[in-house]
Amino acid sequence: MAWLQLTLEATHSNSEQLSDILTQAGAVSVTLQDAHDDPIFEPPPGSTPLWKELLLTGLFEADIPVDSVLNYISSQYGELPLYTLNPLEDKDWVRAWMDDFKPMQFGQRLWICPTWLTPPNPEAVNIMLDPGLAFGTGTHPTTSLCLQWLDQYFKQPVKVIDYGCGSGILGIAANLLGASQVYAVDLDPQALLATQANADKNQVVERMETFSVSDFTRKHKTLQCPLLLANILAGPLVELSEMLASHVAPKGKIVLSGILAEQAEKVSAAYQRWFTIDDISQEGDWIRIVGTKISS
Repeated sequence: MAWLQLTLEATHSNSEQLSDILTQAGAVSVTLQDAHDDPIFEPPPGSTPLWKELLLTGLFEADIPVDSVLNYISSQYGELPLYTLNPLEDKDWVRAWMDDFKPMQFGQRLWICPTWLTPPNPEAVNIMLDPGLAFGTGTHPTTSLCLQWLDQYFKQPVKVIDYGCGSGILGIAANLLGASQVYAVDLDPQALLATQANADKNQVVERMETFSVSDFTRKHKTLQCPLLLANILAGPLVELSEMLASHVAPKGKIVLSGILAEQAEKVSAAYQRWFTIDDISQEGDWIRIVGTKISS
């Protein structure tokens, strides 16, 4: 079956109304897309963030009377928004989606491989991970920078905190590289579910505990570990600097990511009270900061 995509220009304020109208006009699905590539970072818990300007696409069967659909939209909305029409070939979309994801290598030892593929190097440290709702598959520079550091420097069987764990990828990598225990923390319940599922896939469940932020604070307020990983964002990293520093043992390491290049100085300054900054590395527009806890 062939399909037709009808894309309307929309805004935050009218997107819900236009989405309902497209559905009523016979669209089998409606999707929203950012019109200007404006990223949304760290939305408040429980919110449903949308961009200011959007592209709203309804998917219709190819033989639908297009003029009737356009007239219906105009009559229900009061005018016809700017639109484009494009044919869409029918294909195996699941297979096409799967083909986009290939095994990725980070440094010498570490690979991430989708579960439907055989790892290229069975002798390597292979993280079996599929794309999902929670952030973190290794494709983003913020995650890649942390994985490269783990591959190069992480060798001891120590306890690790993965603060802002997302998919659990960093904690799982640390586990497979020899961590004795990983404490994975996130404010998003979906992230904790993804972390648990991925830990199970990689057979590290027994050495990986997941916590909401409130549960971690309540149960492990005084916990200190030799390594803390925090791949979140510059704003929260600065705001949480004292708390995160308190969870790193003397002479322990902190690895911070999710930082844009222009934010590096501000984040570094927030941690210099407790850490000697060892390294600032960049990949694309993103920065990783590594520090060593000053002995008290």
